Parts: sequence; structure tokens; C-alpha cells
Amino acid sequence: MSTRVLMVRHGATVLSAEDRFAGATDVLLSDRGEEQAAYLAERLAKVPVAAIYVSPMQRTVRTGQIIGQPHGLAVIPVDGLREISHGRWETMTRAEVEAQFGDEYRRWEADPFTCPPTGGESGLSVLARALPAVQNIVSQHEGKTVMVVSHKATIRLLIGSFLGFDLRGYRDRLDQQPCALNVLDFADPTKARLALFNDISHYADHPETPTTALSKWWDTKALQRQ
Repeated sequence: MSTRVLMVRHGATVLSAEDRFAGATDVLLSDRGEEQAAYLAERLAKVPVAAIYVSPMQRTVRTGQIIGQPHGLAVIPVDGLREISHGRWETMTRAEVEAQFGDEYRRWEADPFTCPPTGGESGLSVLARALPAVQNIVSQHEGKTVMVVSHKATIRLLIGSFLGFDLRGYRDRLDQQPCALNVLDFADPTKARLALFNDISHYADHPETPTTALSKWWDTKALQRQ
């Protein structure tokens, strides 16, 4: 019998709306983020969820609390589910980072999986802590449905790993909207099938097309200048 993991990105924050590097910055949900989580709580109210695991950061804890209310479940913090740390880039825009740390940024842009910012984490480091955390959760809840509330980069790295992607391109090829729902079914802790990805139909008709997302792939202004 498979184990189902409902993997959720936290709702919107002020810094996510401003498109800043804010992985390790412990910000709260914005009013919009609270609203998004409430919509998802309503959507999942009748799903038999056995447990809710969250990153210990305020935005993920609050998202999990809102979604857990219809189930009467308290959230369980798991440190391995934290967001990637951008080190000295935290709270800066991409333009600011490029201006101050140009060479470092170019190395990271080419390969964020193995080239971290100074004082920050690589994607590989994040996966080294997040993957065992999810595998442990799956092992504890065989045949049940559980929820994991985490972050944009962490979720993309996890899903990319389970699907066998080249994770050097995880930032450009995978997206996660605020309060997006992903569904993964596990035959065992190492074998997963993606059943739903980046779904926000609980609050929007379809995901927005990214324009920047801190990535030159999707920076339409930069493309227009070329």
C-alpha cells in the first residue's frame, strides 16, 4: 500500500512578493498568504491526513496551522525541511546581488546545486538534510496520507531528486507558486511518483507565468534588452 505525501509550499510573504532572496530570513505570511492557506485548508478539509510536518520557520508553521485546523492536528516541526540559506545575499534583490557579488552570482546561476553563495547553502546541502527527513516521514506513515509544508527551493530539490532530474537546473525548470499543492505517492521511502505538481486551483485559475523569479531564464526585461 502506497503512502501519499501532500507537499505544500507556504503561502505568500512580503519578501516573496518583492522577489528577494529570503530563504533563511524568518518572515511571516502576508495577508494574502493567510488567505491562500485558508483556501487550501478548505480544499483539503475532508482528506484523511494522519500528520502535518512543517519546516520550523514562521511562514511554514503558520501555513501548516491553518491547513491543520479542520483536522484538529498540531504541526510537527522538522528542521531538515527548512528553506535554503542564501548567506550574505539574504533579503537582497537579484540586481543588488549581481552588482555587489557578480562573479559569485554567475557561478551560482550556472550551477546552484553545487555552488553556494558565501555563507549560504548549495542545493546539494539542502537535499542532504531534506531527503532523509521526507524518507523518515514516509517510513513512519506507511499506507497513510501525510502533509509536508516546506519552501520553494527545498520542494523543487526534493521533487527533482525523486524524479531523477539533473538538479543543476532545478531553479529554472521547476516552479512553485505560493501555497502550491504537490502530491507524491511512495511505493517505499525511495520510490515516488508525482501525481500533482504546483497546483493552486484552490485560489487561482492557473499558475502565473514567471517574469523574474530571481532567474535570468524568466527575466523578460533582460530578454528584451538582448
